[in-house]
Amino acid sequence: MRAARPLDDGDRERLLTGSHHDPHALLGAHPTEDGVLFRALRPYARAVTVVAKEMRAELNDDGDGLFSGVLPLRAVPEYSLLVRYGDDDAEPDELEIQDPYRFLPALGDLDLHLIGEGRHEELWKALGAQPMIHQNVTGTRFTVWAPNARGVRVTGDFTYWDGTSLPMRSLGSTGVWELFVPGIGEGALYKFDITRPDGSHTLRADPMARRTEVPPATASIVTESHHVWHDEDWMAHRADRPVHEAPFSVYEIHLASWRPGLTYRQLASQLPAYVKDLGFTHVELMPVAEHPFGGSWGYQVTGFYAPTSRMGTPDDFRYLVDALHRAGIGVLVDWVPAHFPKDDWALAQFDGRPLYEPSDPQRAEHPDWGTLEFDYGRTEVRNFLVANAVYWCEEFHIDGLRVDAVASMLYLDYSREEGQWSPNERGGRENLDAVAFLQEMNATVYRRCPGVVTVAEESTAWNGVTRATHEVGPDGFGGLGFGLKWNMGWMHDSLDYVAKEPVHRKYHHGEMTFSMVYAYSENYVLPISHDEVVHGKRSLVSKMPGDWWQQRANARAYLGFMWAHPGKQLLFMGQEFAQGAEWSESHGPDWWVLDPSYGAEADHRGVRDLVRDLNTVYGSTPALWQRDTVPEGFSWVDGDAGEDNVFAFLRFDAAGSPLLAVSHFSPVVRHQYRLGVPEEFAAWTEVLNTDEARYGGSDVLNTEPLKPESVGTHGRPASIQLTLPPLATVWLRPS
Repeated sequence: MRAARPLDDGDRERLLTGSHHDPHALLGAHPTEDGVLFRALRPYARAVTVVAKEMRAELNDDGDGLFSGVLPLRAVPEYSLLVRYGDDDAEPDELEIQDPYRFLPALGDLDLHLIGEGRHEELWKALGAQPMIHQNVTGTRFTVWAPNARGVRVTGDFTYWDGTSLPMRSLGSTGVWELFVPGIGEGALYKFDITRPDGSHTLRADPMARRTEVPPATASIVTESHHVWHDEDWMAHRADRPVHEAPFSVYEIHLASWRPGLTYRQLASQLPAYVKDLGFTHVELMPVAEHPFGGSWGYQVTGFYAPTSRMGTPDDFRYLVDALHRAGIGVLVDWVPAHFPKDDWALAQFDGRPLYEPSDPQRAEHPDWGTLEFDYGRTEVRNFLVANAVYWCEEFHIDGLRVDAVASMLYLDYSREEGQWSPNERGGRENLDAVAFLQEMNATVYRRCPGVVTVAEESTAWNGVTRATHEVGPDGFGGLGFGLKWNMGWMHDSLDYVAKEPVHRKYHHGEMTFSMVYAYSENYVLPISHDEVVHGKRSLVSKMPGDWWQQRANARAYLGFMWAHPGKQLLFMGQEFAQGAEWSESHGPDWWVLDPSYGAEADHRGVRDLVRDLNTVYGSTPALWQRDTVPEGFSWVDGDAGEDNVFAFLRFDAAGSPLLAVSHFSPVVRHQYRLGVPEEFAAWTEVLNTDEARYGGSDVLNTEPLKPESVGTHGRPASIQLTLPPLATVWLRPS
């Protein structure tokens, strides 16, 4: 064993301070003129010995945890390191390890090329912590994008959170750092120790972590999936029919509070059966990506690639999705690419400079939520988000992404005053980078994931949210490419109407009919979401005027109107059984109101029974969903009956078969109420009446088929006379 030439002072300092871009050039084994140079960095070790076949050679202690020596060998052998710890007074502790610095890069040139181009659609397979076998050795490849870093080190429970011994190498201009660490596998906790441009250090969770510790702990966890899917039939057929031409009735859920305390697997034993019984076609899960503050409901994400660990592992979440699919229920998740929080262990100024956020502080700050916006103009950031959308769909078999806060992404002046924003290159207020990102995301998801739908929460009159990306509109922009858009205008107008006392509703009649002016400008979802039942807005039933009976009757009539109106439906948990209190993430729905020992249990059960029947009739009636997005699927019978608080319209399926929906928002019974109907049908039969006694109503029904008379009204040569129950919606079909 010969002594090795000492390290250059600069190299030594950079290596020990975590600022070296190529530690593999200094550590490991390297052929020299005198033999093979071995150098190891093992802080706190008493001795390091090279072991190769029959050879054992102890390296010289160079101080500061560095050990080196030159062995008289012609070539680098297969070797390991025997590291001895302990002090002079204790029994030595020897550990034989594979040297991380004897391995070639475990990330290929194609991956690096795609990352550099911002086109790596499976980015989660290239970056992050990937358990693997590399050069016949089992371990984990750690990779992270940190282009501004002077150096990056891996640290974790396997280093006792001292990253000195595991500096990573830079893989060139891509800004990616890589290290394969032998012997590390699933369950290991880790973070990245990043040396900023100013030489200071920051300890960061992995932006690509696929599993995390349970908050408030923040470490990333090495993981890989072992789940065996059993939803082959669902996945094979979910693309058989376009979503906008299919039944689509959504139950929105905050998983952590639906049944507080349940794990993903426990939810899988209860949620699918409950949703299936009520007849919803889909669930929409409020954000499941990891978030540190439960009070954000998941909308301030720090772990974009990790299902929240509060309820179990990523495979546990897969198990829940699998169970929902096997019950015939689609799964949408809320996805939040609009912003991220400023936690100093997450994405904000990740490598010491703005990276995921714009460098301009005015552009970076989200004015409403105290968070940071993404830099959609940076290819790597756009790639991070586009790949994330694909990740949820492919790795977790998600059937749809509801994209949160799209409006805040589209406008440079969103919630900003004059002087707080700068126009785009065209002189306009549109965020052109965000537009391009959303178009790329939608196009990529629809190309890679057949049957998946993207849904925009977009509250403005932006033209072409659900138009194809290649179709240019009058504003010069291609469509954003979403499949569906939340109809926020319908939601606000209709809720404003039903909150009025019936005597005042005639003055607001247009708020219920205005939605049909623009109903076919986009493909719409009608959302009664979590946002409408919190923060002083009251629950759906509590928004209604009158006494308890009238409140429930109004709510039932409103739900009947909603399910018949063109567009898909979304209802937040708790509203299906007329919960009186606002939702709170701390305790979830008031399930106790359905306890038979509760005096008003029948009132709440009646509303839930109505929701079940609405979904049942809806699903079996193509007129209510097959032509949601074309004018031929709808016709007013009477949209001007403001004095009566009546709305009557026809829905038609592709074959022309109709359903007549009549909503009556007055607390009186109207007998022999005449409505014009198509003359070719011999009789009309009531198929749903929200005033049925079993729903909690007064049981004013049309029990016999109604035969048209040759009395022209509402522009039609035939008409029927029916009884309108108080505060109720009635559906009729041809007999």
